[in-house]
Amino acid sequence: MATKTLAHGMGTFFKDCEHAESRWSKCPHLYKIRYRDGTGKQTVESGFATQNLAIERLTEIYNAKRSAPQTQRQTKAERIKKYGTMQFAEYTTEWKASQRDLAEASVRHLNSLLENHLYPTLGSRRMATFDHKVVDGFIQTMERNGIGMATQANAYDKLKAILLDAHRLGLYADNPLDGVKPPQYDPERSVIPSVAQLRTIRTAGDDTFLLFADLMSGCGMRNGEAAAVNLNNIVADDVYRITEQVNQTTGTYARLKHRKVGEYRDVPLPASIKTTIEWYADKHGTIEGYLLRHPKDITRPFPYHYLQNQWQRDIKQSEQADIPDGMVVYGFRHFFASNCLTNGIPITDVAEWMGHKSLDITFKIYRHLMPGSIGKAAKILDVGLAV
Repeated sequence: MATKTLAHGMGTFFKDCEHAESRWSKCPHLYKIRYRDGTGKQTVESGFATQNLAIERLTEIYNAKRSAPQTQRQTKAERIKKYGTMQFAEYTTEWKASQRDLAEASVRHLNSLLENHLYPTLGSRRMATFDHKVVDGFIQTMERNGIGMATQANAYDKLKAILLDAHRLGLYADNPLDGVKPPQYDPERSVIPSVAQLRTIRTAGDDTFLLFADLMSGCGMRNGEAAAVNLNNIVADDVYRITEQVNQTTGTYARLKHRKVGEYRDVPLPASIKTTIEWYADKHGTIEGYLLRHPKDITRPFPYHYLQNQWQRDIKQSEQADIPDGMVVYGFRHFFASNCLTNGIPITDVAEWMGHKSLDITFKIYRHLMPGSIGKAAKILDVGLAV
């Protein structure tokens, strides 16, 4: 395992995988960083998708240590005394206050997970008492209660973020997540239509439904992003720039999920999807470039729950549509990922186009769709070894 050391005192970044350093920018594994905290304890953090993000985090830690007056730095013992006796619910309230980058919908989702899953089981537990057995017990409780795998995974991710924050404060000698097997999202639940099925489904509703289906299956947009589709965001014949979404909570245009205000992501724009966008604009017109507006008030953004209503009311009842069992509207977005990965497009690109916060999310949901296998690899390698 190779490491890259920055300036004295800043720490190192590395990848804990078999790939050589020269391949780090291409391999799918996440970066880790190692540094000494304010108390001198060696600390490791993981989950950085790029080298720049790892360096930025090391720089942030280094600058914080240098700028903090010595008299203001809490000792490890003081931090343990203050936070170790806190109940989980109290600590989490303080932790939430620092999550200023979360969008309204994300805050709503976080609060739901805390109130319905984390607090009932862990709310009164003292922070200093967490270890891998406690975390395992929490996962087992969710399993016994029949909580869906996607919700289990989301609840675990939030618990992980909170406990890692406490670990960075020095509350635990060992990472309380070490050795824990996290809930695994069941890929079989990601029901994906075939190409033939997609053709029948996309035309089973009205023009708006067809536009949504094409944007999600062809460009990988989320529901809210498709609701904010704008003719002016076609920045090239084969590139669409996603700049905003319709926020489910406020019903207004808002920044993208996991992005700051003004940030965007460019996604592939297949010729057939560009044709659909232009056809819809010609037929229905646009307002300031927006194709979709509220059916009852054109001054307001399109409420994309109308899409879900049409799906439940009309599409699922249609004799024309060949819908695979268990498919939901999000299956269009799953189709985009499947189409990319089964055609050999790198999963790193797919993760970026879909706007996932980290590559781990893409692997968790779609790794089973990747075309690689040991048997296939053996045949490919054999060609290069042939005399």
